[in-house]
Formats: sequence, structure tokens, C-alpha cells
Amino acid sequence: MPASPSTARAINDRLALRLLQQEGPLTAGQLKQLTGLSRPSVADLVERLAAAGLIDVVGESGEQRRGPNARLYGIVADQAHLAALDVRTEGVSVVVSDLLGRVLAEASVPIGGDTGTGPAVEQAVALVERAAKEAGVAELHTVGIGAPGLIDPASGELRDTTGLPEWHRRLVLALHERLPGTRIHVENETNLAALAEQRDGIARDRDTFVLLWLGHGTGAAVVLDGTLRRGASGGTGEIGFLPVPGTAGLPSAVDCEGGFHSLAGSAGVVRLAGEYGLAVPGEGAAGVVPGDRAVTVVRGDDPTEVVPGDRAASVVRGDGAAGVVRGEGAAGVVREAVAHGESRFLDALADRVAVGVASVVAVLDPGCVVLAGEVGQAGGADLAARVERRVRRMSPLPTEVRASALGGEAVLRGALLTARDRAQDELFAPR
Repeated sequence: MPASPSTARAINDRLALRLLQQEGPLTAGQLKQLTGLSRPSVADLVERLAAAGLIDVVGESGEQRRGPNARLYGIVADQAHLAALDVRTEGVSVVVSDLLGRVLAEASVPIGGDTGTGPAVEQAVALVERAAKEAGVAELHTVGIGAPGLIDPASGELRDTTGLPEWHRRLVLALHERLPGTRIHVENETNLAALAEQRDGIARDRDTFVLLWLGHGTGAAVVLDGTLRRGASGGTGEIGFLPVPGTAGLPSAVDCEGGFHSLAGSAGVVRLAGEYGLAVPGEGAAGVVPGDRAVTVVRGDDPTEVVPGDRAASVVRGDGAAGVVRGEGAAGVVREAVAHGESRFLDALADRVAVGVASVVAVLDPGCVVLAGEVGQAGGADLAARVERRVRRMSPLPTEVRASALGGEAVLRGALLTARDRAQDELFAPR
């Protein structure tokens, strides 16, 4: 059954808007060529979209400098403004952009572990409001939030997850209250990183791939046939709970210790570093951790406080030489190991990561796995190559292992892309 005239017009309008989003400003002639529509149809849709305030003349083409055929049409970028948040256990980062995704302002604030829930929420919300004000934005249309933890597929809200600060969930509610006219969308940080790598990063050529997050914790995002898969309860990719050999026990429903998390999470990486003579002294008054095989993290003002952790200021090798870490904790250790050619440690780390990758490959056969998160970024192409060689020996399924191209920007980029898509879906809907 052929589409009705109104449906056909709506389809053509959406096609033209998507082309203007992807290609940038275009002339009517270029729209005709790219859409395959007749000249009168293109003229009609340009008139409709301009009357709706969605597009406007933004210049003239270099080939034709006069007349209607020379006009360049572009999306009106300031018809809506967006914000993206990357919410971590230790702080929040935010960017504000126009409808085309051009960044107008960005800011971040650290939030200490001893900060109460109320003050933490207030700091985060105030950061969003301050960034919007700096960008000259009176109202945000859509906010995309990336956060660790499970997202309820029915409600779209963060679930109450053990081990994550309460202010994460309260932040979403506070944003709804302080920004009543704004659409708020929350997504798991690993899923957003995968979206960003698929659209703008290392996985642009892949319709099917898995992104393995290696940071404070571990996680995975699954993209099959171009679509992000979340699972029945929103828990696809909770690889930290995967039972693996080499741990002290099995994970439980409320604790991933004993699972893949224990092998490849930041605390496990720090312990592994100690086994190979790399120690990680943390922030605060402490300097070098004594001992040839030290595996402790020291932080805080009390030099006697020795705790496992994931933040560091320097690395101490077994020979007593200290090196500055450009980063934090496990990521800093891995970065320094790559820089100094610590092959024994990197091989051992690759052995651990390969266990998780091989498990994913056996079930999903994605053909490509992207290593992301702070540790994946720090390991870069070196760690990715070591993991790929091991997976090749462990699995008959050909799998390419790549390092993230976006690094620490992936979650924010994914949150901004999601906000932009949501806003455009609403604004570009048939009227």
C-alpha cells in the first residue's frame, strides 16, 4: 500500500534533516541529488522546514554565488540546547551544546567519598546550571546522563545498586525537579562509550562488536547488527559477575568479588602490579611504599593508612625507582608499564583480560572487541595486541581486539549523542 501524501512528506522531511545533520549545509540542488527527489519536491520541503523554523539560509555555495540555487541551507542549531553528564563515583563532568552537538561550555567538579548525599547532589546540579549559564542557555531541551550501574529498562531510571553512592540516583530526581521542562535520559556509561565508539570512534566500520570497560570496575556493552542490546532486565554486559578461574571464590548476586571484576577491576590490577614489583602509593602524605613486592595503596593524610584502592600519584618499581604517574591508580600503573616496557606485568594482565574477552567471544562471536575505560585506555594498542594474540589461541572464532579511540571522552560523547538524537527525534517529528 503506497504511503499517503502526508506520510511521504514527513519521510522526505526527516531524510532531508538527517542529511543536513550528517553532511552540513547543502544547497537545494545537493539535496535533490542526495535524496533522489524531484526539484519541485525539494523546493516544497525546503519551504516547509524553513517555515517550521528547523532550517535557514546559512550562506552561499562556492560554485554559485547568486540566486536561489546558491543558497546553503542548514539546521537552526540554537532552536534547542543540550547537556551531557558523565557521572562517576568521584565526580561529575558536563558539556553543554547546541542541537548540532557543537560544545558551548564544559565543566567538572570532584565529589569526595566523604561528601554527604545532599551536598553531592547540590554540587552536581549547580555544575549543570553554571555550565548552561556560561553557554548563554536559558533552558536545556534534553540532558543525557552516563552513570555506572543498571538502568531499569521499563522506567529508564538508575536501579539501587550495591556499591554505588546514593547521590547518583538522587541526582536524576534533583535534575527533574530543578529543570522541570527538560527531558532527562539516563544510560549506563559503558553503553554510551560503545555508542560513541560506533558513531565517532574505533568501531565506525563495525555493525557488531563488544566494548569491554576496564576501569574501577568492569563491564561490557553489546552491539549486534548495529543495535545496542540491553537484555530483559537491562543487565546485558555485567561481566564483572562472570565466574572465572584464578579468584578466591565465586561472585554473589550482590557482590562481584570472585568474578571477572576481581581479575580485571582496578584493585585486582593494582594487586597484580605488586606481584611484579610495581607498587602504587596513593594521594596524600605518603611517598614510597617500602618493600620489594609492595602491593598497597596509601592515601589520606595519615601515612599509616594502608588500604586497597584505585588512585595514585606515582609508581614504584621493585628496584626502588619511582616514576610519576600521569593518571590515577591502576590506569597509572598500566600507562607506566607500557612506557617502560614492563612486558611480564603486561602479559599477565593480558592473560586476565583475555579470559573475559574469550568468554564473550564464545557466546556472541562479535568479531571485534574494543578495550575502553581508564585501564583499557592506558594499555592502548600494546595491551590490545597482547589480548588479541591470547584470544586467537583460545578461540576458533576470529576476533580483532582494538583500543578505544576516544579514551576518557567516550562517555560524555555518547551522552551528548544520545541527547542530540532524542531532541532531534522530537523536534523533527512530523507536524
